[in-house]
Amino acid sequence: MRHIYFLFIFVFIFSCKDSKSNDPQTPTEASKTKIDNTEVEDDSDLSAISTKDFREFKVLDSKNLTMVDIWADINSQMEDFTEADYNRLKPYILEKDITELQVNRTRNKFTYEELTKFYLYRIRKFDRENPLSLNSVIAINPDVIESAKQKDQNFKDRGMNKHPVYGMPILLKDNVNTSDMPTTAGALALKNNRTDDAFIVKQLKSNDALILGKANLSEWAYFFCGDCPSGYSAIGGQTLNPYGRRIMDTGGSSSGSGVAVAANFCAAAIGSETAGSILSPASQNSVVGLKPTIGLVSRSGIVPISSTLDTAGPITRSVRDAGIVLSAIYGYDSSDTKSVNLNTTFGYFVKPSMDALKGKRFGAPKRLIEDTLYVNALEVLRQQGAEIVEIEEEKLGLPNFIRLLNLDMKKDLPVYMESYANKNIKERTVTDMMAYNIKDSLNTMPYGQNLFQGIADDTGDEEFLMRIKDTLKTNGRQYFDIPMNKHNLDGFLSINNRHAAFAAVAEYPALTVPMGYTKKGEPKGLTFIAKPFQEKQLLEWAYVYEQASKARKAPKDYN
Repeated sequence: MRHIYFLFIFVFIFSCKDSKSNDPQTPTEASKTKIDNTEVEDDSDLSAISTKDFREFKVLDSKNLTMVDIWADINSQMEDFTEADYNRLKPYILEKDITELQVNRTRNKFTYEELTKFYLYRIRKFDRENPLSLNSVIAINPDVIESAKQKDQNFKDRGMNKHPVYGMPILLKDNVNTSDMPTTAGALALKNNRTDDAFIVKQLKSNDALILGKANLSEWAYFFCGDCPSGYSAIGGQTLNPYGRRIMDTGGSSSGSGVAVAANFCAAAIGSETAGSILSPASQNSVVGLKPTIGLVSRSGIVPISSTLDTAGPITRSVRDAGIVLSAIYGYDSSDTKSVNLNTTFGYFVKPSMDALKGKRFGAPKRLIEDTLYVNALEVLRQQGAEIVEIEEEKLGLPNFIRLLNLDMKKDLPVYMESYANKNIKERTVTDMMAYNIKDSLNTMPYGQNLFQGIADDTGDEEFLMRIKDTLKTNGRQYFDIPMNKHNLDGFLSINNRHAAFAAVAEYPALTVPMGYTKKGEPKGLTFIAKPFQEKQLLEWAYVYEQASKARKAPKDYN
């Protein structure tokens, strides 16, 4: 497999968070606040869903999940995999991307069974109940080793016709339904939520990927507590950043997915985003995160926040892998009202070109120029032929952003519970979940449930919701379109998830790629934002930058 291919497609939107307000028709006086670290004019308190600088945690290890629980069905299947096997395989697996893994499998450096056991060994070795614990994995698929053995048996028969994700162990954010394990969204109320596969899981399985397990997350996709750290859930405990345990934020809400990919616990992971939930943990953990266009990737069978903004997407160690995983999960889903039935010409394999940045014009907000890593990244882009235009950002706000999430989740959660959740779960609404939590608040809600309370209190009607959507989408698109049209720009350059909320409401796709580390060792990402249906361009641009910068370094304590 000397030739490198990836499937590019087209996409647009984001996923994560929430707020409160009582009078649906009379917004409060606008004030300055921050969303995704971007100061904007807004009339909702968005601070509850912004990144927080936590140094002390009420909970670290889960009170509701132990190593015994996770490994009870797996340990006996791992008895023949030793430390010697692990060390033998490290040069062929650790920090390798999917294409390299497939090459090494073809050369018989390992089998898919050994690849799977390697990742399981690392999870068991590092993830919980030890001085380096990260708490990034909630569950292991008890059937994954047997599935890997089957992939080995079929490997020779499939030949080169197999999808690049064939036999690759993938972690799912634990708001994505799979028949292999419960889907909890990190909440105790859903601990027995046994379901059928989500549409994207069916896509992964149809392309012969392996479902390795479930990744921890910020509970209810970080739209639950409000005053809590990223990466906390009642079931999974506190996810920690491998570049700085208990020091650096993991980002949310796909915290476990970002951490697990960074720590080499899987070949790749699936995250979900409403407004930064892929971009944030990917950038905070020095990996690649792609938030695709809504409608490209199905949301059916994924615990929702907002049917307006939610989407799933890949979190990977390389840009090429993001394209591979995207190609494995996209597809038309008739049960998703926003799903797009793409013509086959919208998805295709191409060789990545190192000329993709030549002559391309990118807008760089002037206020970001103070960031040294960003300035260095801009210089790398220039060296690859890009033109950088320093721009002033439009002074536009995101009025009622939180209320959009409130009103969407109030109606979308019951739809999920009715259509996709286990029928034996009594709790069906946000109010039901709140009542469940109050029965054992120390275990279920140590940081409270303020955002859920905001959902319950919000009395906005459907007409008000539609007005919010229209205003936000208009503001979001103008935020990017005015400078892009004025300066004839191809794309917009940000840091981490700083413009995630604007991209979310504009329904513009975004991709973040590692751009280096601060003096304290904290990762940062360079984030490319483009217009709808330009995933192909995002992947090409980011690939060239990634290859030119070689910025990613693995977390040192996990090698």
